[in-house]
Amino acid sequence: MKVLITGAGGQLGAALVAAAPPACALRALDRAALDITDPDAVRRAVAAFRPDWILNAAAYTAVDRAEEDREAAFAINADAVRLLAENAAAEGARLLHVSTDFVFDGCQGRPYRPEDPPRPLGVYGQSKRAGEEAALELLGEDALIVRTAWVYAATGRNFMLTMLRLMAEPGRPFVGVVADQVGTPTSAPGLAAALWGLVRRQARGIHHWTEAGVASWYDFAVAIREEAQALDLLRHAAPVRPLTSAEYPTPAPRAPFTVLDKSATWGVLGQAAPHWREALRAVLAEVVVRRREARRSPATEMPSTS
Repeated sequence: MKVLITGAGGQLGAALVAAAPPACALRALDRAALDITDPDAVRRAVAAFRPDWILNAAAYTAVDRAEEDREAAFAINADAVRLLAENAAAEGARLLHVSTDFVFDGCQGRPYRPEDPPRPLGVYGQSKRAGEEAALELLGEDALIVRTAWVYAATGRNFMLTMLRLMAEPGRPFVGVVADQVGTPTSAPGLAAALWGLVRRQARGIHHWTEAGVASWYDFAVAIREEAQALDLLRHAAPVRPLTSAEYPTPAPRAPFTVLDKSATWGVLGQAAPHWREALRAVLAEVVVRRREARRSPATEMPSTS
């Protein structure tokens, strides 16, 4: 099986590369190697490799910035997905597009099923939904769309690493985190393994996948603090204080409850995901290893992905 991965320099793209099956012929392209908004570049890349699958891990993920940068958000999250779908169709390839819980408004009060109607609140969610629609329009059931949420990894820019940095700041009295927005944290390695599982099973249509359980951002931050202290990543950590969304306003509106119903996807994969806290423990252990390696090689700069 030949697989082309876009966005290979990001935290999910890197996890997909790391988890790729040994028998897979892989071409992993980061933003420097492939600008997915460039029609000629996309056409050349797909035609030259002729993949069986395109896994699109590239995305515009700056949720708040998207409110003022609508054109860029739609160019990457919608128009580029259309380009990838068009070229997948031309080569007879399947397309896996990673989407988000931000396509929902969080008002229905129960976990969202794949068939529930999307109602995105902000530009980021609107752009991601437009990408879903483009893939489905052009490829029908040959498109595989996987919605996920709150993705983090041991590298890159994400909530977990931000919390570790803020909690470790000397003299910081506390870290304030919103407690009235509920979803599910998702580790990039866990998500990557699930995506490869869906590819192997030739899954189709819209699927939801996160790890198991629910949490507010406050719950997630408290867990990060506790698990990091247990691993000696944080010796003197600032405590976490719950905030309301009104106390922490953001340019982009946030949904109050975007837990995804994963039961159908777990059925396809043949197993449920582990609890999000178990996955968090594993990712923090990877942070420990990376920091030890960095101390052993002080002259070597650790690679960064975003």
